[in-house]
Amino acid sequence: MRTEPFLRSYCHCRDCRKQTGAPLMAFVAWRETEIAWFGTPKTFRSGGVERSFCEHCGSQIGYRDDLLPGDLYFALGFMDEPERYPPTLHAFEKRRLPFVHMDDGLPHLDGFSIERQPEQRN
Repeated sequence: MRTEPFLRSYCHCRDCRKQTGAPLMAFVAWRETEIAWFGTPKTFRSGGVERSFCEHCGSQIGYRDDLLPGDLYFALGFMDEPERYPPTLHAFEKRRLPFVHMDDGLPHLDGFSIERQPEQRN
């Protein structure tokens, strides 16, 4: 990456838990224009979100959200040096599983970590 991510977050929502198969997701986000791909990831599209995977090992790479055009969200566990991108907040705190305890002093939001564009209705 040529720049720093504009967002580094934990997410406790059900979609992220299901996507990762873990009790929460940690992710980093860059603008699409700041990313250079080496190859083309495999993708799966559902519900306004396109998820990408490594075609060799099946690892989750990340996702695009139709309501956040131009942004790419990468699973922190996919990164070669995840320690470079520590999360700075928690999203969907009210959906956090009761056995997950993280006393890290970060802000805890009740909803999304970033504002979405309004849905376009045709």
